[in-house]
Amino acid sequence: MNLRKNNLNKLRKDDYDVLILGGGINGAVAAASLSAKGVKVALIDAGDFSGCTSSNSSNLAWGGIKYLESYEFLLVNKLCKSRNHLMRSYPSTVKEIRFLTTIQKGFRFPPFLVFLGTVLYWFIGRFFTQMPRYLTKKMLKATEPAIDIDNVAGGFEYSDCYLYDNDARFVFNFIRSALSYGCIAANYVESLGSSRSEGMWSTAVKDNETGEHFTIRSKVMINACGPYVDGHNKLTKQHTDHRHLFSKGVHLIVDRITDNQRVLAFFASDGRLFFVIPMGSKTCIGTTDTQVETPESEVTASDRQFILDNANALLKLAQPLTESDVIAERCGVRPLALKGVDGVADWVKLSRKHAIDINKDDQHVSIFGGKLTDCINVGDEVAGIVADLGIDIPYADKVWYGEPSDVIKSEFLHQAKTMNLDAMTDPSSSEPLTQRLWRRYGANAMELLESIRQDPSDAELLIKNAEYLRCEVEQAAEREMITRLEDFLRRRSKIELVTPYQEIIDAPGLQEACRILFGDQAEAKFQEYLASTQNSSQGDVTDLSDELDAVAH
Repeated sequence: MNLRKNNLNKLRKDDYDVLILGGGINGAVAAASLSAKGVKVALIDAGDFSGCTSSNSSNLAWGGIKYLESYEFLLVNKLCKSRNHLMRSYPSTVKEIRFLTTIQKGFRFPPFLVFLGTVLYWFIGRFFTQMPRYLTKKMLKATEPAIDIDNVAGGFEYSDCYLYDNDARFVFNFIRSALSYGCIAANYVESLGSSRSEGMWSTAVKDNETGEHFTIRSKVMINACGPYVDGHNKLTKQHTDHRHLFSKGVHLIVDRITDNQRVLAFFASDGRLFFVIPMGSKTCIGTTDTQVETPESEVTASDRQFILDNANALLKLAQPLTESDVIAERCGVRPLALKGVDGVADWVKLSRKHAIDINKDDQHVSIFGGKLTDCINVGDEVAGIVADLGIDIPYADKVWYGEPSDVIKSEFLHQAKTMNLDAMTDPSSSEPLTQRLWRRYGANAMELLESIRQDPSDAELLIKNAEYLRCEVEQAAEREMITRLEDFLRRRSKIELVTPYQEIIDAPGLQEACRILFGDQAEAKFQEYLASTQNSSQGDVTDLSDELDAVAH
């Protein structure tokens, strides 16, 4: 909490070269790129960082194989290059995974023709991944018994990549990198509108935690508000070449359906792609693809039933999935960039490619659309645009992305081995501690080693099956701007996505986590979290509140 408080003080007092609105993937990489290159950057978000679209994806960073059907070969080429670059830059986080796809009888293309598309995809992807292979019906059954092959004509296997941790964690690590390079960022700070005079933007903002109003001054403004870009441009009277259409995506998370670490890809009953994605000890299934008129979205009964019906029809399960099997839900809109204010488009065919509109006279930049796959390109492109707008870029050639050097990694691995760190891994964890800590924190994992060395109890899990150590929670409290309990449970970690709600509430370590994260505010923050959820009983609330109060005092 001290980090946020200090940053708010700086936002009130200082002027900035660039103010970025929005802490999703586009805003995060813009901040990381510019701050690493020596630009004085501020970033705010009306909610938590990656609190909207960037925390509700499929956790896939793929090269856009579906765009082959619409003959967008140049886009697929660009996305494959971006995917490969991302995998090289973040080998611990962005990993290759096999996709197993079945083609149902009567599909619009025969299986072998679709398979040839995966060969073309592999070729466009510069053979960076394992080669695809065609699978007969019999081979499909042997490879993945969970697939119902009764109505299957054939299938194939090919590769793309996925985020080992959740998407929100991946996005936050760019925010954390920006903070390390001097960016002044704060979550839950909402822009109320901006005006420009004498070469400076004055942005009126509200601290959504305290209700306080103040002004942030900057030479350049970057609108990276994701699905809310159009809305903020209206506030600032910015006229752009692009606007957004919205597609709602929903995923349901259930207990693990298969032990095979593959993404099962199908064409759902309406002809669109449908995924069954491994998520540690759980499985993420979906998605829907529904046009909506506004950025606000929620899971409807029909969304839920569509996913469950397709999963039950395409998989051979011991028992059909029902609503009672759903552990968590993800729902967000995909902002699709459309050129032309009055343009009409087939929204289903719109790609997720990004577009950046520039008003040079007003020193204003708007970022539309975008995918996690293309994030490094967005960061580089924004830095070039800011330089063209006349802002000095002291370290223009600075490489701002990627994991720490092999020297730092070797030192971390040496120290971890000396401590016999992996022997401290909790039996419920799915990977060794050394691997997990490096992937999540990079060079900052050194501090965790020191904490564990001084106090071995820091290597204990605070919440059962959550894969978060006491020392990780302590570091999150100090460095990750945890403002509300949900920030930690759903975005900095994926605890809320893979652990049933009641298990979280009943976990003996939750009260200690609250105390570490919020100190004297632990009770209030816990009550705030309970108020934002709707499936807990009053008895559970009262019991745990008493425990929290005792711990806090």
